[in-house]
Amino acid sequence: MFHRVGVAARRISHIPVTDMKALLQEEIFRVTDEKSFERMALEIFRFQAAGCQVYREYLSFLRVDPEAVDSIFRIPFMPISFFRDHTVITGDGTAAKIFLSSGTTGVKQSRHHVINPAIYDQSLEKTFRIFYGDPSGYAFMGLLPSYLGREGSSLIYMVNRLMQLSGSSAGGFFLDDHEALFSAIEKARAAGLKVLLIGVTFALLDLAEKHQCDLSDLIIMETGGMKGRRREMIREEVHDILIKAFGVTSVHSEYGMTEMLSQAYSHGEGLYRTPPWMKILIRDSHDPMTHSAEEGSSGGISVIDLANIWSCSFIATDDLGRMHAGGSFEVLGRYDNADIRGCSLLSVNSLF
Repeated sequence: MFHRVGVAARRISHIPVTDMKALLQEEIFRVTDEKSFERMALEIFRFQAAGCQVYREYLSFLRVDPEAVDSIFRIPFMPISFFRDHTVITGDGTAAKIFLSSGTTGVKQSRHHVINPAIYDQSLEKTFRIFYGDPSGYAFMGLLPSYLGREGSSLIYMVNRLMQLSGSSAGGFFLDDHEALFSAIEKARAAGLKVLLIGVTFALLDLAEKHQCDLSDLIIMETGGMKGRRREMIREEVHDILIKAFGVTSVHSEYGMTEMLSQAYSHGEGLYRTPPWMKILIRDSHDPMTHSAEEGSSGGISVIDLANIWSCSFIATDDLGRMHAGGSFEVLGRYDNADIRGCSLLSVNSLF
């Protein structure tokens, strides 16, 4: 059912685009509770309903009056495939950077036109501090071979930015050079730094097969994805292999995507939490206009990412998920028949 929270949002659809940067800096990353989140989400919804051509046409097709939307549970979420098939920009700015999805041969990539990369930087650093503390206390190691060889990866940008925030020369990207990786880990340990090893799933499994060793003092973080290198495995199976190989008590995970400027993190058992300016809702599998945040609800994952102010903050992904206590969530898989980067859950692409 639809939820209503009776929050009177300010009408900002007529605020000049040039004034939104100040609003962003002042308010988005100051969101601390449900009330302030809903107020800000409704403000951004009306701003994007007026200023994002693709989203505006989508809302018109659905016959939605933005001024009548009074709850985040009544906001229509844009199918994630629109980032693949259209240029999604709010306002008249031009992209300073374009993030590209990984995709596969013959599959059109999603493109996220990032007007202000500093927003991504701010979201990343603030989120990391919430869940892990000061990045200057870490050395970041990347095992991301399938991403390093292409342009526009938001994941590579993320890890590289964390390395910059660390300020340590101990970290780096290591492809399949495991000996160099272990040497860097020893260097970081000698410097008294915590080590966060982030890797695509198949690369971490390759490491586990070739080098069973004590990495119990590391944070091992997987980002998902076999990229055709291995058979698909459920999360529990992957984490069990990594835990046994490296002696860690849990495997951390990151939930992010090309189309979002924020990330959610899991400290183990596949339960993700979001920063205050990001929220997950569960979409009814039979009625994509109905959402819930109730514990135990399952269905499609829809994301509100307030940091996406210059594109679209309301995204219906092709991931399946379940809500847990306290707003945490788990990812159960993907909709059947969705391609690698997703297809529209609402058959409206032909309209544009």
